[in-house]
Amino acid sequence: MNGTLRLVRSVPDAFAELVAEGIAAAVGSPYGLFLSGGGTALECYQALAARGDISWAGVDIFLGDERCVPLDDPDSNHRMINETLVELVGPVHSDHPMYRSGSPEDAAAAYQDLVAALPRFDLVHLGLGPDGHCASLFPGSTALDDQDPAHLVVANRDPNGVNPHDRITLTLAGIAQAERTIFTVAGASKRNALGRIRGGEDLPAGRVTGADVIWLVDAEALGDLEPDQVG
Repeated sequence: MNGTLRLVRSVPDAFAELVAEGIAAAVGSPYGLFLSGGGTALECYQALAARGDISWAGVDIFLGDERCVPLDDPDSNHRMINETLVELVGPVHSDHPMYRSGSPEDAAAAYQDLVAALPRFDLVHLGLGPDGHCASLFPGSTALDDQDPAHLVVANRDPNGVNPHDRITLTLAGIAQAERTIFTVAGASKRNALGRIRGGEDLPAGRVTGADVIWLVDAEALGDLEPDQVG
């Protein structure tokens, strides 16, 4: 496992605090925030939206992965992010859906062009799936084999059939561009995957590298593991 495993009382509140600190410290170009999907992410964005100390006009919203579904689909990460965060705190500086229409490959190529032009990725938010995936990097999927550091975004799918829909995702190289990467891991359902990664098993989330990788975990997810930090 790369990074620091930090035990916190509330994963959403700890996440919101780190994001608020990052945005407040940003200077120059807008703060590039790459967001995620899933139940824990939803709670994190609700915690962010509840804060009144963030200047959202200086924030660019990107996605770290997306299902290839219409923007109003119940499974769309962008729909969830828009409803739980952007519509409540806006206007943001910019908002960039990862998929609108067309083939996954064409959409991934367009997003590749978009993010490759950025001066930096300020923060990438990741969750942890019970199978050890993060973003849409699934065990055994072809995206994990892409070793080209210039490939930041690719189309991908779950070869195990556990996670539905074609996907677009940051690659491991794309995630590694981030100034800060934050995993949010909450609940007993994530305990097994976290333990396997902590034990050195080769799961996708365990391959993530970056300048500053932080794992925010609660007691239920941590189980008997020892954290690197508390609070």
